Amino acid sequence: MNIVNALTRYLANLNITRIVLWCYLIWYLVALVNYFDGSLRLWLTSVGLGVIVGTALYLSSTAQGNKLGAWQIIRLYLMPFFVSSFAALVKDQGFFLVFSPNPGELLQSVGFCGLFCLGVKFAKKATAKK
Repeated sequence: MNIVNALTRYLANLNITRIVLWCYLIWYLVALVNYFDGSLRLWLTSVGLGVIVGTALYLSSTAQGNKLGAWQIIRLYLMPFFVSSFAALVKDQGFFLVFSPNPGELLQSVGFCGLFCLGVKFAKKATAKK
């Protein structure tokens, strides 16, 4: 039961920025599941870009002496990894920007993001009552 309480507290404390970031991850995961490619080259290239661009983002973010939290640093490296692997996975699949040409896949992405947002809303209500 402790894990449920911890998850509820975590969701209840999410601000709009973090909710959007979680929805970005959900969108990526839907594409990953639908278009997974086991090519080692694709994943190594994405990791390489994540390291190169993530390091540049880290250096530019801390150049003025700013201190970053662990999760902020991790996101600086994960975002370019996700972007590059997403682009490689959906190449030649008929996507318009980041939108699948398949209405079912769009519904999956929007639906899972909507369910996540509902979960956040219920968590906020549940913790507000205490």
